Amino acid sequence: MRSHLALTAVIVAVVALLAGGAFVALRSSTPTADSAAEPSTAAPPAPPPPAAPSKPRAGRQLSVEEAIKELDLIRPSRTKAAEDFTAPLLGGKSFRLSQHRGQPVLINFWATWCPPCRQEMPSMERLWRQHKDSGFVMLAISLDADPEVVPPFVAEHKFTFQIALDPKMDVANAYGVRALPASFLVDRQGHLAALALGPRTWDNDAAHSLIEGLMRQ
Repeated sequence: MRSHLALTAVIVAVVALLAGGAFVALRSSTPTADSAAEPSTAAPPAPPPPAAPSKPRAGRQLSVEEAIKELDLIRPSRTKAAEDFTAPLLGGKSFRLSQHRGQPVLINFWATWCPPCRQEMPSMERLWRQHKDSGFVMLAISLDADPEVVPPFVAEHKFTFQIALDPKMDVANAYGVRALPASFLVDRQGHLAALALGPRTWDNDAAHSLIEGLMRQ
């Protein structure tokens, strides 16, 4: 699976770049795109609590598999634990992935200089606002080399989801990020559920159905 997923990531990234820049490439000799699926060495957490239901929403209701297919996400072929990490947040606190067991987490890698990242972030904000009260967690990890450019950008666009800083690309390297944007969905048990290479529309019926389905699993 490692070699297959890595090859898929490379092919998709190359095709997207040649097709007109749906990705912004990163210079890196880092691990492969499914590095996040390596088993975590952290101690097993307590069983996850029941997920609260999302707010009522009009629109098509899709299964998790249907939503993954419609969003054109990559689904790992076997169960793997997402790589644990700790990253500093804007405001001085920190985020540790393993502390959010029992909650679905969307991890998005981005940068202020990345046009497709900026394109998808408003839809991420709408997805976050719809499901945040139900336990959904969204973390956007900035790879800007200068962290000082991030706060004014976030303030200008009024994003309210959590923003982490990774200027040395420690977390990005652990997840094998080769191009931006890249998004990783982690389920309530801490397993990598799906990943997106390139921007997505995160506020359509498929995206909402995916989060709602992960809440129930």
